[in-house]
Amino acid sequence: MTGVRIPYLDGRAGQPAALERVAARVAAQLAALGTEGGVLASAVRPVFVGIGASYAALALPVALLAEGGIPARRELAGEIGTGLAFTGADLVLGVSQSGRSAETLQSLALPAGGPRAAVVNVAPSLLSQAVEQCVDLGNEPDSYASTIGYTGTLVALTMVARTLLGTPAAEAAREWAGIGAELERHEAALAPVVDEVARLAAGVVAADVVASGAFRAVSESGALLLREVCRVPASALVTRNYLHGEMESAGDTLHVIIGDGRELELAGTLAAAGHRTLCVTSAALAPAEHLHVVPLPAAAPLPVRTVLAAAVLQRLAGALAGTRGVEIEDFVFHNSDTKIEETAA
Repeated sequence: MTGVRIPYLDGRAGQPAALERVAARVAAQLAALGTEGGVLASAVRPVFVGIGASYAALALPVALLAEGGIPARRELAGEIGTGLAFTGADLVLGVSQSGRSAETLQSLALPAGGPRAAVVNVAPSLLSQAVEQCVDLGNEPDSYASTIGYTGTLVALTMVARTLLGTPAAEAAREWAGIGAELERHEAALAPVVDEVARLAAGVVAADVVASGAFRAVSESGALLLREVCRVPASALVTRNYLHGEMESAGDTLHVIIGDGRELELAGTLAAAGHRTLCVTSAALAPAEHLHVVPLPAAAPLPVRTVLAAAVLQRLAGALAGTRGVEIEDFVFHNSDTKIEETAA
């Protein structure tokens, strides 16, 4: 089956309730997969595979697993030529919201590596049927430039990572208790800041989205949204690498800085030089000339803050589309070889 498509703004509006549903559904599935005989019960060297936004999302579980002592890694599905990419893996987990991403399906068909699992939104789908065990979000209606599908995938991947670390499914679900209300409060607070940035940045020629660690799930997906939704040439850049020369091209560029460490000084440096800067952080940072700040709740767990940060980039992309006169749902290019069409039996 194929997923139901809804307008981008409808997807954003429906996220709070959708994420509550996703957390409950995924918890019910993980209760079985994390017990004896489940593929998540004993894996200690997992490899995650995805492409596009799904690849971006994988930065979050990899960071969480590293923090817990499991050396996970992510692979870009379109760059996997042989099964050597899975050498040493005792679990290969593919992620595709549609379950039809051609490159992910092809990579999971390669030999080597451990058992196959998947996280999808749409089930049944080609990917859900090609693996031994699958976690699905429940066929949530999603926008073409993904909103609910993306944040729901972050929720599911967090719960998968927690299960790999030995956390019971019910406990993993508690991390997302109240996420709907939390997201609604966050949306109300971020809207005036982000909309003002979009107004002031309507004429930018490019955007740099900078983050490190788990927040790369936000910078990479956010840069993709800026390209897809409002046609701003955007790059996802890693904080420390950005400092080593990449920031020298600043000028007539919007800078979105996400994080609580060296990112704070970076945001201040860019703003002090007169560059429009939006910083998304849970650290104490006061707005200043050219520096706009969206706070994240410091007490919230890292995965929750990651989802809330993703909502900032979603709003920014939509608001910039408005100020630049771009129709959100009007895509320029449609490629015929990125999704595999299912055929009737």
